[in-house]
Amino acid sequence: MEGGHKFQEASKAKYDCLLFDLDDTLYPLCSGMSAQTAKNIQEFMLQKLGMEAAEVPELCHSLYKTYGTTMAGLKAIGYDFDYDDFHSFVHGRLPYNMLLKPDPVLRSILQSLPIRKIIFTNADSKHAFRALQSLGLEDCFEKIISFDTLNSSNNIDPSCDEDGSETTPITSGIFDFYEHIRQPDSDVVLPRTPVVCKPFDDAFENVFKLANIDPQRTLFFDDSFRNLVTAKRLGLHTVAVGTSVRATGVDHALECIHNVREAFPELWDSDEKHEIVQYKVAIETSVKA
Repeated sequence: MEGGHKFQEASKAKYDCLLFDLDDTLYPLCSGMSAQTAKNIQEFMLQKLGMEAAEVPELCHSLYKTYGTTMAGLKAIGYDFDYDDFHSFVHGRLPYNMLLKPDPVLRSILQSLPIRKIIFTNADSKHAFRALQSLGLEDCFEKIISFDTLNSSNNIDPSCDEDGSETTPITSGIFDFYEHIRQPDSDVVLPRTPVVCKPFDDAFENVFKLANIDPQRTLFFDDSFRNLVTAKRLGLHTVAVGTSVRATGVDHALECIHNVREAFPELWDSDEKHEIVQYKVAIETSVKA
């Protein structure tokens, strides 16, 4: 039986979970979804927050770069709005069926993979489901971990700890972020965001706990190098999608998610190896008996 146990350990699959970003990862950037989403975010900033039209494009981009999402940045600098209202305005008006089409090739690939598959997106769950449904992939994943999962309340007060006790206010009124990007001051401490999202450590660590993920045995697919750098530092094996460039923090690069079978043929070996291990153990046990 000892020999069988050693054989089992030696044949243990390298990966037991695949963690996927959604937007611009499971479908290409050229779909136009990101461009339409960015347009809707800027319209929200104009119509709902009353921001100056000339400042909005640069602010939208800079807040995204600094805080992971533009919404996280808007919350950080002091704007008060309902999360659901934001998502409804930004994602609820997307023409999903015009921009995303069923992808039977990817569906076949995902369904043939004998490994746990989980979505990890900064978007809300409604958007995630509608996008997956449009792609024909809504039943290909064990779990969707979204904005809703990591940010359970619309009433998160950035001036309070999780238990509701008051702390030092993060902002006093609206922080002039536009002025900051125009005239950066290294001595200025930027306000923190109450939003939990990629690319920050706490988002990934929450996902590991929620989905019982061992980062050392997980492949993480994302189109964002910032997200991949964090993932790599936290122990995940990283795959950049939509590029052939292997930058810092990237273990592998795929120009298209469809290339996953060619890049990782070993993922399809896990079931076969498991059967061989079980057969080998059974034989050795019967011989020793």
